[in-house]
Amino acid sequence: MLEVQNLIKDFGGLRAVNRVSFEIREHTITGLIGPNGAGKTTLFNMLAGALAPTSGRIAFLGKRIEGRAPHAIFRSGLVRTFQIPRPFPEMTVLENVMLVPIDQAGERFWNNWFLRGAVHAEERAARDRAREVLTFLGLEHLIGEYAKNLSGGQQKLLEIARALMAEPKLILLDEPGAGVNPTLLGTIMDKLQEIHAQGITFLIIEHNMDLIAALCDPVLVMAQGGLLMTGTPDEVRTDSRVLEAYLGGAPE
Repeated sequence: MLEVQNLIKDFGGLRAVNRVSFEIREHTITGLIGPNGAGKTTLFNMLAGALAPTSGRIAFLGKRIEGRAPHAIFRSGLVRTFQIPRPFPEMTVLENVMLVPIDQAGERFWNNWFLRGAVHAEERAARDRAREVLTFLGLEHLIGEYAKNLSGGQQKLLEIARALMAEPKLILLDEPGAGVNPTLLGTIMDKLQEIHAQGITFLIIEHNMDLIAALCDPVLVMAQGGLLMTGTPDEVRTDSRVLEAYLGGAPE
């Protein structure tokens, strides 16, 4: 589904991502781990179009996407969430989710006069779909709440809801467990498994190894901008290179 070859990103004299190559197979949940500064978020930004690679190749569903605009990559079915959620704080939960569908007739102001029926029909469909997604994620009781009033975990679920509204093929999740209480983290993990069962592929950055072990296979490990290894969660946990680079050294 996603193929990355010899990806490099330089910032002046600093090489943040160094010749990274890997593949994401369809219908998998792949984990991406590594210490802070390993280059994980920079890699995500290149996959999603927020940064152009210095060199290298990214192909999604057989088509080259490196350097394309974020909205074009989004339209292709590759959608991302953020470590720090970015909802529109003064809009309700429902409004945040209804904004996602692209090419709605109401986006063109003259259609609100000349194609009012079509605009209203699309808006009803978007509202119904948004309610369905929010109910699936357990947020139906917060539909009318302003996004700024949600807890950190609830905002992570809202990010996932917005991603689902885009009808994605591959979702890039940036630390879905960060700052989330254990109860809500369990809910997020359950929902990710249910979404995956519907045929959606994931690539997940995460520091919570319990989440990685429960959801992800394979696991990619980055260190100092490069790809250190790829393996199962058990292989990653016991690999001496990972223990040295990611956990601070192998136990005696």
